[in-house]
Amino acid sequence: MPASTRWIFASLPEESLSDFAARLRVSKPVATLLWQRGYRDTESAEAFLRPSFSRLHDPFEFRDMRAAVDRITKAIRDRERILLYGDYDVDGTTSIAVLSATLRLLGAEPAYHIPHRLRDGYGIHADVIEREAALGTRLIISVDTGIRAAEEVLLAQRLGIDMIVTDHHLPDGQLPPACAVLNPNRHDSTYPERLLCGVGVTFKLVQGLLKESGWPTNKQDRLLTSLLKLVAIGTIADVVPLTGENRTLVRLGLEGLRGSTSPGLAALMEIAGFRPGELPTSGQIAFRIAPRINAAGRMADAGEVVEMLLTQDSARARAIAETLNALNGERQVAEREIVANILAQCEQHPPKDSDCALVFSGQDWHRGVVGIVASRLVERYARPVFVLGGDGDSGLFQGSGRSIRAFSLVDALETMPELFERFGGHHMAAGVTLRSSRVDEFRERLRAYAGSRLSASDMKTTLSIDATVDGAEVGETLANEVEALGPFGLGNPTPVFALAEAEIIEEPVIFAERHLRLRARKDGRSFRFTAWQFADRKEEFVPGTRMDLAFSVELDPRSAERGYQGWVLTLKDARRATPIPQRTPFAHPTVSRPRVP
Repeated sequence: MPASTRWIFASLPEESLSDFAARLRVSKPVATLLWQRGYRDTESAEAFLRPSFSRLHDPFEFRDMRAAVDRITKAIRDRERILLYGDYDVDGTTSIAVLSATLRLLGAEPAYHIPHRLRDGYGIHADVIEREAALGTRLIISVDTGIRAAEEVLLAQRLGIDMIVTDHHLPDGQLPPACAVLNPNRHDSTYPERLLCGVGVTFKLVQGLLKESGWPTNKQDRLLTSLLKLVAIGTIADVVPLTGENRTLVRLGLEGLRGSTSPGLAALMEIAGFRPGELPTSGQIAFRIAPRINAAGRMADAGEVVEMLLTQDSARARAIAETLNALNGERQVAEREIVANILAQCEQHPPKDSDCALVFSGQDWHRGVVGIVASRLVERYARPVFVLGGDGDSGLFQGSGRSIRAFSLVDALETMPELFERFGGHHMAAGVTLRSSRVDEFRERLRAYAGSRLSASDMKTTLSIDATVDGAEVGETLANEVEALGPFGLGNPTPVFALAEAEIIEEPVIFAERHLRLRARKDGRSFRFTAWQFADRKEEFVPGTRMDLAFSVELDPRSAERGYQGWVLTLKDARRATPIPQRTPFAHPTVSRPRVP
């Protein structure tokens, strides 16, 4: 995080928080964080702290759910050929696995198709529909794609194929004329949770199918619980807010990963460094599991991911997991090369304050990793970024964009649709395909559009501080309380605490070339911090200097097993000591109270 980051402290009503904590039977830190995140009454806070199946919404609150369930039920009864059409990312592949597993148990034998990222690009393609018509397919169900595929849906109709579209991306003016469109973001949606990702929508379809299946409730619940492991992975990977129904899906799904009997998931988790019985966090899924699944779609063929997730052959699952691990290594190399190339360009021509959006392009940049590169650059420059890779044979550039909260990419792209062969996405992420002759125009028009929408404050990097603490309050108790608020991600970020005027007590140590370990003292206690990507800031941490340290805290079971403290501190930012807003110290209750689940 840049050293110029502005820290934001919340103003909190101390008396109200004390009463709130007592009513919830939680400590003040937990009550503080809940209050700041909008859970300010007992009912909403209880729902957040204790997610359960009973809090999930009725799937038939979705528009077209009845039509979708009836059409799929007919296809199963009449033994029609069904094709599942998905996307090549984690959200798409987990969606196919969830729906395919369910349909098989209900008596169908669905086929599936995932487009190749480099050959085909995103979306539903006419040639696949024509091929399926020749094979006798009578029903195509899209997952995580299709909301803007009106022409392809019409083609399917002409060829005698019904289509059900399940998606979460933003629709354009009219919905595709499918026999059912399940999308919480359709203009006439009344579904209570609009922020589901693709696999979340797929899960609701599965809920609807099972409710009408005639299965006993306990059998339905067992299958849904099993499928939530994949739903959790897809939801975390797609970076949707981990609030509301998403929080319930992810919290319950992560618990299931502790003892997964799926050969594919077990092999993948072992390859990613998890031990049997270890409970992964949302952050570990995001950084250790999701990239390996995504690597197939980025570097090769995502179909292998679905095979791995569905197979009961442990040897085959292990072989695919090892392939994904190797592909992820290749992805990391390609990503680093493109980032280095772009940063070298920026050293020669630094982005100006007036460059409110950035577009970088390069011939033969690997198009499978440009989205990740764009994310890295948004973190660095705090403004919307597109990264495009060119194909010399076709003359096309394909790429991905990532954004900041104040700027909608899809709204921007819809002001210049004539530039693109294809485009789509949502507020924070989008993809485009365009001719090489259009790249410069795209760069200038996006820059001008962003300049008319964004202010300097929108592009200022900020860090929200959830609470200030003193040295006595940092430790295992705080780590346990923080864990109870997870899973963390968009909409429910990892809590960040501030330790004011801590003294740096020794020279920081660089490890793995890019990271720091440092030690600081506060209130007679010393603490060790891990500072990821802080190597270039090493000179700021001079022994004897007093600094304000912003950090997160989490439990570390492996450290505890080795006889060390069972919690770790991760530095988020640091600055020379500055007066920090006064607060009332947290008072941890001394009475016994139930631990938040």
